[in-house]
Amino acid sequence: MRVIGIDPGTARLGFAILDFDKKNSAPVIIDCGIISTTKELSEAERLCEIRKDLQEILNIYKPEYAAIEKLFFFKNLKTIIPVAQARGVCMELLANQNLCINEYTPLEMKKIITGNGMAKKDFVSKVIHEFLELKQAIKPDDAVDAIGLALCFIRTKAMTKI
Repeated sequence: MRVIGIDPGTARLGFAILDFDKKNSAPVIIDCGIISTTKELSEAERLCEIRKDLQEILNIYKPEYAAIEKLFFFKNLKTIIPVAQARGVCMELLANQNLCINEYTPLEMKKIITGNGMAKKDFVSKVIHEFLELKQAIKPDDAVDAIGLALCFIRTKAMTKI
């Protein structure tokens, strides 16, 4: 089974493609990284760039399932609207691809990954790296968060039954 994890954002959107087979012990990262947009572009142009780049990723990897961060609380009111807009673009595209979409808040993701919903980002990253036995550190944090979201789907749905 192939899962895409998405950590939405306008300047940087994290993505991760993971494969999971119940016969194997751990999921495998196929690809991960970020979609970046520049401040020189208008908000509409940035959203178009995100959609175009994400469409290309979906066309290449053909995931069956999606896990995306759900907004529930934001510290910075200046960024909530652009992040919500980027998330909306992603949700529309995923729905049009007929993907099964699962949403996780940051607290849910941290709890599923570490057992502690209040875990710090560096600890979440450490747990992900150790679980997947990664030799090199994944950067930036947006990509690590996307991996964590895909792992949430695998841990909550795929390891039991879908």
